[in-house]
Amino acid sequence: MKIQKKKSRRYLRAAIQLICFLFFSSAFTAAFGGVKYIAAQLGAGAKIEWTAFVAALAGLCGYTIVFGRFFCGMACAFGSLGDAVHASYRWICRKMKKRPAELGEDLCEKLSVVKYLVLAAIVVLCFFGIYPDLRGMSPWDVFSMLHAGNLKLRGYIPGLIVLLAILGGMCVQERFFCRFLCPMGAVFSLLPVLPYFALRRSREDCLKGCAGCTRKCPSDIGLAGDGSYETDGDCFQCQKCIGTCPKENIHCGWKGLRGDERAFTLLRAGLLIGLYLWAGL
Repeated sequence: MKIQKKKSRRYLRAAIQLICFLFFSSAFTAAFGGVKYIAAQLGAGAKIEWTAFVAALAGLCGYTIVFGRFFCGMACAFGSLGDAVHASYRWICRKMKKRPAELGEDLCEKLSVVKYLVLAAIVVLCFFGIYPDLRGMSPWDVFSMLHAGNLKLRGYIPGLIVLLAILGGMCVQERFFCRFLCPMGAVFSLLPVLPYFALRRSREDCLKGCAGCTRKCPSDIGLAGDGSYETDGDCFQCQKCIGTCPKENIHCGWKGLRGDERAFTLLRAGLLIGLYLWAGL
């Protein structure tokens, strides 16, 4: 039964990722477009109007405050690409009987602050009106073009080079872009998250010395225990820790969902897709 639940949870996540990758890949760029628009309007001293970009940003930020970074772990096209690249790299290494390269924990901890620097740099460039002059350097613009089947990348070579470098990073570190470079992820990680839907661990019957959930976590997060109001902004809500726990001790704020959050995952995915449609994505 545990194996069946683990498999069905994995298939459910893959299905949500595929649907969002195919039909809602613009969500990331639209939401971050809202950040850039607001910064540019503030820099120009102009009025901030309710645009589609602002709606996408407000909607995803509100959703994240309530449900945590479910968008990042389940529905972001760039994050899903990273999962696919990392899994493919490790599969190739297994077939070649070679140990996959990995980034060290100390380096990962240091790199985790880079996304805030990327966010700050882009906001400053937009504020002073410089960002539009850097057209062609954005890796997610290149990704969006490739996703749409547009191969006319002349003028976007710098962005293509950065994208290829990011793909290399995705190979050696799970969620490389999300954890270290994503400016929208930096925004999400700074938001307060309601504790009711954050993942928790019932510690009373954990196996002694077991840290499987932390080792499986792409962000190396140690889950808070029951009754804690602590939340971690770097949790992607990928739910990999749930299937790892041999005691099924991991659950969201409601203990009744302990060890099995498939229905709740479907509910959050449905609400997110509804949000996409409302924002016109």
